[in-house]
Amino acid sequence: MKHPSKPLSASFVKHVRRSGRYGDGGRGSHGLYLRVWRRPNGRIGKAWAQRLRIGGKVTSLGLGPYPVVTLAEARAKALDNRRAAHAGRDPRGGGVPTFEAAAKKVIKLHSRTWKAGSTLPQQWKQTLGDYAFPVLGRKSVAEITTADVLAVLTPIWHTKSATAKKVRQRIGAVMKWAIAQGHRNDNPAGGAIKAALPNVNGQVRHHRALPHERVAEVLSKTRRNTNGLALRFVALTACRVGEVAGAKWSEIEGDLWTIPASRMKTRKQHRVPLSSAALRVLAEAKSDSPYVFPGRGGKPVARQSIGRALEGTRATPHGFRSSFRNWCAETGVPREVAERALAHVVGNKVEAAYNRTDLLERRREIMEAWGQYVS
Repeated sequence: MKHPSKPLSASFVKHVRRSGRYGDGGRGSHGLYLRVWRRPNGRIGKAWAQRLRIGGKVTSLGLGPYPVVTLAEARAKALDNRRAAHAGRDPRGGGVPTFEAAAKKVIKLHSRTWKAGSTLPQQWKQTLGDYAFPVLGRKSVAEITTADVLAVLTPIWHTKSATAKKVRQRIGAVMKWAIAQGHRNDNPAGGAIKAALPNVNGQVRHHRALPHERVAEVLSKTRRNTNGLALRFVALTACRVGEVAGAKWSEIEGDLWTIPASRMKTRKQHRVPLSSAALRVLAEAKSDSPYVFPGRGGKPVARQSIGRALEGTRATPHGFRSSFRNWCAETGVPREVAERALAHVVGNKVEAAYNRTDLLERRREIMEAWGQYVS
């Protein structure tokens, strides 16, 4: 830490641009310092922090960003904190949440931007609950160190590398929230820990798919309950499992299913022509629920439940999209039509003309042929 020979001045704080930590020199600084860093976009960031002994342990407290918090205000906060610590109290009080409490706030905050029916909130809760909370849950977000995060990640970094990377990203999101709230000034799950962890050279895992010749055989063996009917609908429409799980009767008119943009991965509305086979599934699934495939408690069927209908095979529901795509390739279906059916973005120059239409009528013929093939 760089200590000027005298206390910081308002002018110095305003104009300093060199990265580093600048202590408020002189008597009565109470461990106050200014942290200066360069952001990825080239701009300069500044924030106040304080080194203070609380309960016998030296701790860093975030006091807020500059210029939102002025030098005078930072000094007043530092003095109040010093007085509280001297009296045996934790100056963070209830204002600095535990990691678990902060994580719940972050999940709620992000949920507003996730698609309706998304399983991401549950995934965040489960991964953080399984791996992060046992180590970090009761710690204040201001106390967590890189060593703490390493203690979470190291046991699963090689054995569950994909999960470990998600856990690290989610811990990082909570830490970024803590920085924005002024509870700390660094991200212990950021660049430093990335350098400390070994590289994991894994191959991309694809969803296991059945050869299209076996789709009819497998579907014929599925039970005619909600899970089995939803699975058949996934196969017959070549839609994503989440799109089918959240399907509502209000989205279906005649032989056309219109999935709103809010439920699409591409964030664009997608029209799905329903084949005769798909309509027969809907006739069997008819109920008083607003959802085509209802689950428990008035909610849509869980995506995991749909997958259970494939137990005993090595395939996944999402793999039916690959089965359909391979069938299209082998039967001469034009690439742009097949890609539209899968709601993929078609973007090269040769295919630009097709971007003006979703090729609904052409897709209607293809989906009818596919429905007959797998029925």
